[in-house]
Amino acid sequence: MTLNLVQAAYIIAAVLFVLSLAGLSQHETARRGNVFGIIGMTIALGATIWLAAERADNPALTLALILAAMAVGASIGLWRARVVEMTGMPQLIAMLHSFVGIAAVLIGYNAYLAPGPLTGSEETIHLVEVFLGIFIGAVTFTGSVVAALKLSARINSNPLMLPHRHLLNLVALLASAGLLVWFVLSHALLPLVAMTVIALAFGWHLVASIGGGDMPIVVSMLNSYSGWAAAAAGFLLGNDLLIVTGALVGSSGAILSYLMCQGMNRSFISVIAGGFGTEGATFEGDQDYGEHRESNAPEVAELLRTAKSVVITPGYGMAVARAQYPVADLTARLRKQGTQVRFGIHPVAGRLPGHMNVLLAEAKVPYDIVLGLDEINDDLPDTDVVLVIGANDTVNPAAVDEPGSPIAGMPVLEVWKARDVVVLKRSMASGYAGVQNPLFFKDNTRMLFGDAKDVVEEVVKLL
Repeated sequence: MTLNLVQAAYIIAAVLFVLSLAGLSQHETARRGNVFGIIGMTIALGATIWLAAERADNPALTLALILAAMAVGASIGLWRARVVEMTGMPQLIAMLHSFVGIAAVLIGYNAYLAPGPLTGSEETIHLVEVFLGIFIGAVTFTGSVVAALKLSARINSNPLMLPHRHLLNLVALLASAGLLVWFVLSHALLPLVAMTVIALAFGWHLVASIGGGDMPIVVSMLNSYSGWAAAAAGFLLGNDLLIVTGALVGSSGAILSYLMCQGMNRSFISVIAGGFGTEGATFEGDQDYGEHRESNAPEVAELLRTAKSVVITPGYGMAVARAQYPVADLTARLRKQGTQVRFGIHPVAGRLPGHMNVLLAEAKVPYDIVLGLDEINDDLPDTDVVLVIGANDTVNPAAVDEPGSPIAGMPVLEVWKARDVVVLKRSMASGYAGVQNPLFFKDNTRMLFGDAKDVVEEVVKLL
């Protein structure tokens, strides 16, 4: 009876998770999608705890231990969720992925050390599940740690270019395949431990080989890896809901990564292999593009006052400065005076997928004026003023004009085609990809230096 009720609860939770993903696909329904996900996870946790207590020799003790562990985890999670800034969200998400990975590793070892009464083909399948679950979990764990360190600037964001790095990845995979055969035939612990060490190193190298400019895709791909790690843990635990949930996360993360790769003109296979976006790059140092022109708030305010059409292209700098609210005020004021205002959002603006969309939604910017790269690029030649707020690599003409650039071939917002471009930045420093931006030196570009929030607020007052 208990098992039937738990299975029914799992089916309900699985349906709610699907509805959650569907809701998260649109800005207007994202909040509802989150609510579905929370309800589904609450049902899933309640059913799992009930089943664990029912099967335990000492239900009271088991329930107390589970609740104590949940209380510790929930306290840490609530604390981090309350104190984390939007600028720190990408590295927090990457670190959460690492938790899923290490959990899959621990579950795999537990399933190996405390196996059930299996024989013959069932035992072989179980050993393969253990091996693959640990491998995926270990790769996800170290890969996510590296991503978190890069996103938080605790390690250099440049790609790690080891000699024969792709050959090293291939050797690691072949060695792991050999260890799988050894493990299944011998049931020994040694090949499992050896594979774990290789997988940890493989995951580290996989993400370390990827440059900072491509990290949004990495976060998305690690999300997919964490889903498959959860699905592998579900097979080991015999938990159907965990398998379904892991498959949903894994497949949706892979689809998102594929769409982002299309948006950046990257190879999806290269994403999985690691080190993508670095082949053929012969760019050496920063070129001399001439002198830039500086502007000031009154000049920019006058430029906006006389403009009939304005496009705003935000980037990570807007998130750092928390400038989304004054940007929303600026948008409302310009629209009130009859100016057409739209936003151009690059697929990888910020440090994780949808970063800028979340910030603008938070500031109550209307959804219908927030457009993607493909929707806005054709209109830029007819735009009077483009405001580039904290963006760099996503508006870099080098992606189009310089075949040797590390970002060559990446679709960018072609803001330089507008009549006037105003770039809000703190300094002339290069972007996250470490590449100088020739946009800053073009004749129709003006640089407005300072904190984006303060500068935009001053422009709004002048308007």
